[in-house]
Amino acid sequence: MNIRSHKLILAMTVMTVFVSGCKTLDAYTREEKTSSATKGALIGAAAGAVAGLISGDDAVERRQHALIGAGIGALAGGSIGYYMDKQEAELRAELEGTGVSVARNGDNITLNMPGNVTFATNSSDLSPAFFNVLNSVGKVLAQYEQTVVEVAGHTDSTGSDSYNQGLSQRRASSVSAYLSAQGVIQQRMITLGMGEARPIADNSSSAGRQANRRVEITMVPVTQG
Repeated sequence: MNIRSHKLILAMTVMTVFVSGCKTLDAYTREEKTSSATKGALIGAAAGAVAGLISGDDAVERRQHALIGAGIGALAGGSIGYYMDKQEAELRAELEGTGVSVARNGDNITLNMPGNVTFATNSSDLSPAFFNVLNSVGKVLAQYEQTVVEVAGHTDSTGSDSYNQGLSQRRASSVSAYLSAQGVIQQRMITLGMGEARPIADNSSSAGRQANRRVEITMVPVTQG
């Protein structure tokens, strides 16, 4: 069984446990929600939100090999977890109170940046409130250079599939360009537009659509593979 299959089994297991409980914690307020939130959360889990990484192991491995060839050292053994622990702690400290959630899945770290701090509706121009968030993220990423950085843009379901695909790609590209200007080298970054394909909330409500209009940044340690 390959790594991707293990991730899928893990995601489905988490979904099963979640359904049996019928309650969850809001990602930003940390308040307990009742079963009315179940549908949106299950959508996100089914789409692979639990795993965080979207581009796939092969794409990451190619980027890892390129970085190692460029002189960025690979992490190994127990140093991997320690390195990512330190990076996670600094990200949490920098992003506290911003509305950005920090999630850990194994040795990967995912930042979920919701629509209320990223982009206006139908726009790929960075919101002024987003600058300080990205400055903080760029500061940590530049310090911890032994990671591949996946930047994925997401939209709600308003509009056509093709329009949302293009919009999400432009949003991800805007974030990548800003991080590059903060010292994160382009060779580390994988930029993806996912359109409306991976919702994490119900698009029938304005709050759900805002949650789905997001950017996710996932950091994966550089290893020999």
